[in-house]
Amino acid sequence: WSTWSMRPWLALHRAGAAFEEIRIPLRQDSVTTEAIMAAGSPSGLVPVLIDGDLVLHDSQAICEYLAERFPAAKLWPDDVAARALARAAAAEMPAGFLPVRRDLSMDVGARHEVEIGEETATSVRRIVTLWRDMIGRFGGPFLAGPDWGNADAFFTPAATRFVTYGAALTTSGDDGTAAAY
Repeated sequence: WSTWSMRPWLALHRAGAAFEEIRIPLRQDSVTTEAIMAAGSPSGLVPVLIDGDLVLHDSQAICEYLAERFPAAKLWPDDVAARALARAAAAEMPAGFLPVRRDLSMDVGARHEVEIGEETATSVRRIVTLWRDMIGRFGGPFLAGPDWGNADAFFTPAATRFVTYGAALTTSGDDGTAAAY
């Protein structure tokens, strides 16, 4: 359920990092969930990465940390422009796209048909444009070039939402690039 946990989880796998995953039952009894999260998270939220005495509780911070700890994983591209735009794209996710996050909740295994309102459609158009522009500029198949990285981790939940809700990306300006991504 947690898109914010999914992002560093994907980056951890990409990096080949050994880690212990502790599953927390979300969308359950809130008292139990909050108690479990508070036990290991300074913010009381997920995700949390504990590495020795370091406790990180933010998706972006965790992904940045992993990029530094595991440079061979190429979580950020080597090219300066690609790296800058990939970071900007990843930063746009927590700062924007609230209508998508609100109206198209994460549920990887489900399939729903919903009517997408104009506010959400505007966010979908922005995501499609961002994907199309980055893949076009850097040659794909991933957002910043040939290697899957942190920018892709930040947009994987959006991609799963588009599948879950059957979003017709062509009505949002897709020329096939976003759907293929």
